Amino acid sequence: MAEFIANLDVGVKVGNGHFGDVHIGTDAVHGEVAVKILRQKLGETTPAWDARRAGLLEEAASLKKASHKHVVQVHHILETQAKDAIHLVMEYCHGGSLQKPYEAGPMSSSEVHKIATDVAHGLCALHDRGMIHRDIKPGNILIHRKGHAKLGDFGLVTDDIILGYAAGAGYSDHLAPEVWHNGQTSKKTDIWATGITLYRLLHGDAWYKLSPAPRHTVRDGGFADALSWLPHVSSKWRRLIRSMLNDNSSLRPADSHKLLNVLADLSTDVDWDCAFGPKNLVWTRTTAKRTIRVEMKPDIPNKYVWEAVSLPVGAGRKLTLGRSTKPVGQAAALKELRAFFDKAR
Repeated sequence: MAEFIANLDVGVKVGNGHFGDVHIGTDAVHGEVAVKILRQKLGETTPAWDARRAGLLEEAASLKKASHKHVVQVHHILETQAKDAIHLVMEYCHGGSLQKPYEAGPMSSSEVHKIATDVAHGLCALHDRGMIHRDIKPGNILIHRKGHAKLGDFGLVTDDIILGYAAGAGYSDHLAPEVWHNGQTSKKTDIWATGITLYRLLHGDAWYKLSPAPRHTVRDGGFADALSWLPHVSSKWRRLIRSMLNDNSSLRPADSHKLLNVLADLSTDVDWDCAFGPKNLVWTRTTAKRTIRVEMKPDIPNKYVWEAVSLPVGAGRKLTLGRSTKPVGQAAALKELRAFFDKAR
């Protein structure tokens, strides 16, 4: 049974999405909260809204049970007396979602490793309760004030709407091939969505949009083999993500517990800061005494050169660690850089 809105003060809007607007609010019991307001959609008939509203109210009881450090806590669901809106009241994560960091550029290996580990713990909590998230993506991973990541917006997507929802939201690549073939989600489809999310975070939005990967042809197979990788992303990350994106669900990590075990092997991966300039790519890594700087840039039309140097922190000499011997195509330049980064680990 839903509660009616009483001791809830809804404040400014801080975001919006497919399912409704998100506001900061104040709850008499929980203090500062996030409030997702779900309303009847334009063109949605009253009977359809009534059915969806009933489903959302029923789902609330399940959502509240998913209490875990790495899952956004749903406190309660409130219904207006006019029954024209539902307010999903959740804990407020002050760090926001990973959408803006993803759009800003590639995240470091250590950052993504910490996020991946937190997400895997959250998935364990959901999957062990018989729940499926169905909508894992950067915008649904939120950062708590203490710095750990939490899974949010679980339980709102259903198998009945997932194909149309993902296509409309621009995340059709987060749906595993079997979803396209039979419309059914599972723990293994959450593993797939987590895999493409990790790929996105390691590469950033600009690289992802320029990638020749067939983002809209997951259903045809071979998606993981077509991904284009930034050269500093280690072979360990590449193997893990490809395994999570295997067309054959039985060959993906068995479950989120297994994923945690595999992630443990990535905790010592080397960090590189990667930045996109107007025409170039720059990587940097700083130790106590030196900064290594690697740059790839265009030289002549459709040809690239690269150079890696070691710069002193303070007094000292600049050292050249490697460079291209001649201008080459982008794929060849990236291959040369991958060999350099692999050797530098």
